[in-house]
Amino acid sequence: MKKIILLAVLFVAILFQSFKNNEQQYKASIIGFYNLENLFDIYDDPEIRDEEFLPEGSRQWTEDKYQEKLANLAKVISEVGTDISPDGLAILGTAESENLKVLEDLVKQDAIKKRNYQIVHYDSPDKRGIDCALLYNPDYFTVESSTPILVDIKDDEGERVYTRDILYVKGLMDGEEMHIFVNHWPSRSGGEKRSRPRRNAAAQVCKDKINSILINNPNAKVLVMGDLNDDPISPSVKKILKGKNKKEKVKDGEMYNPMADYFKKGIGTLAYRDAWSLFDQILVTKATYSDKESYVFHKAKIFNKKYLVQKSGRYKGYPFRTFAGGEYQGGYSDHFPVYSIFLKEVN
Repeated sequence: MKKIILLAVLFVAILFQSFKNNEQQYKASIIGFYNLENLFDIYDDPEIRDEEFLPEGSRQWTEDKYQEKLANLAKVISEVGTDISPDGLAILGTAESENLKVLEDLVKQDAIKKRNYQIVHYDSPDKRGIDCALLYNPDYFTVESSTPILVDIKDDEGERVYTRDILYVKGLMDGEEMHIFVNHWPSRSGGEKRSRPRRNAAAQVCKDKINSILINNPNAKVLVMGDLNDDPISPSVKKILKGKNKKEKVKDGEMYNPMADYFKKGIGTLAYRDAWSLFDQILVTKATYSDKESYVFHKAKIFNKKYLVQKSGRYKGYPFRTFAGGEYQGGYSDHFPVYSIFLKEVN
């Protein structure tokens, strides 16, 4: 059963300025994204490059470490958004899972198994075998259709780059149609500028699919989430996806990017060479916050609790990850999760 949340008048006034009543009831749905940082099992898959994540591999990836990783991730997932909804995440997009089995092991963890998360997953052509996926609570969301979208790009020599597919899921959130894209765009390996065309190409693939949806339904509710390996000001996000930092500036065919303000403040989701980046983003179309008769996008947040931060050593202040400098840390991920809050008035 969905929980009904009572929000005080001050909170309501911020959300909907026109409401005058002293107390209003809302249903909340929390939608998030989390890069799981190399969620590999301990078994060799000859079809992918998983050698380092084997018991005899360079990471000495054992069953104990794998189980600790699963428990750590489940703890994080169990807490995201519970200050707004006791049920926590209704939908979670993920990146960097090796296969369907590791996701099945994840949703069975004690911390989250009562939520009965269902999984949408396809194996991608990525050489390391890491994929995008969607976890969803069936009490909140019903999947109508899903498909992987190929990102067919070439390197400087014209050879194909085997990167992650974009996962597209169409479904109903409490009866309302939503279109969700889970992304993990090509990395910055080789340098940001040199690798930029690959991410621009991935962004264009995503944008083309969004455009095809909006042509048929200009009021479609579309969410783009993922590890974009680019910041809100990067061309892939700002120019191709047309992510704007202000709701009132969003025109038809464009998207609102609530993560842009965090980036302006120097707040990020991952750190590299003592600089913060905000690669993990959630963007939404205008219909997600303009239609007051349905679920309304309220805000996006970064889940960066203190226990997710490295407390000492060379990487002090960074996200507390599983490995750092080649050494096992027993942490969570090298990325912080991000999530968005959707609210719907209860009459």
